[in-house]
Amino acid sequence: MAAKRSGSRSKRSHRISEWPQPVQEPGSEPPLSRERIVATAVELLDAQGIDGLTMRRLADRLGSGVMSLYWHVDNKEDVFDLALDSVLEYRGPPQIVQYQDWRGEVVHMLEDWRASMLRHPWSASLLPRRALGPNILSRLELLSKTLSRAGVTDADLNVAIWSLWNYVMGATITRASFDLSHDDRAAAQQRLEHFSECYPTIERSRLLLDDDWDGAFSKGLGFLLDGLSPK
Repeated sequence: MAAKRSGSRSKRSHRISEWPQPVQEPGSEPPLSRERIVATAVELLDAQGIDGLTMRRLADRLGSGVMSLYWHVDNKEDVFDLALDSVLEYRGPPQIVQYQDWRGEVVHMLEDWRASMLRHPWSASLLPRRALGPNILSRLELLSKTLSRAGVTDADLNVAIWSLWNYVMGATITRASFDLSHDDRAAAQQRLEHFSECYPTIERSRLLLDDDWDGAFSKGLGFLLDGLSPK
């Protein structure tokens, strides 16, 4: 499928090159391009979610006709793939940051991944349903190399990768969807107190009042990495 898409885009690029390039008038919209289509699609997805993205709405935002989009993208599914992969690009830690061991590198990769999806909540629900693009594959390749250098054997590498994938995805989807106010949490905790004989442990820990999502993610990731550390 990837080869077919690549070929169709190549043909489109060849056809486009045969046409005179448009001259941009002062104050007019910039010329249509795949990069601009993807950036605008991300904006639309951020504002209206997955169901809100249609080719008509995308064209309207770009100030173009729908058919003009198909010179740059195959279809709406292509737009989803490109938009998703664009928000999952990993640029690495700042150059001033130097990690002492592999754990610091892995933590940064996964915290960045989670932060990227929280900035674009639609991405977490879309990712499991799409073909993996070059940005997420590059992230997984870097994660795999880092774990391999840390001593995770090839026999355990896939299990390690999928365990971390599942952890990041689960933590992100839960955080994005569990959107209760402090008053709602307090009311739920108060109701739980009436059933303390049935649920004594979670009532005592005040589970429903705990909204330290970042802290819970970091500490839980530490538990996982403890299990992956070479013995």
